[in-house]
Amino acid sequence: MALVVFLLLLAILFGGAGLFVASLKWALIVALALIIASAVTGTRLDRGR
Repeated sequence: MALVVFLLLLAILFGGAGLFVASLKWALIVALALIIASAVTGTRLDRGR
């Protein structure tokens, strides 16, 4: 019974870590897209002056 509880806790821990890594990857992708979009609009606005 203790082994089952231990394996369950281990699965929850690794599952949570996997979700954290996946969400971190998507957050980095979104941040990169926002940086590129702000750089493009910034250069477009600077040219207009």
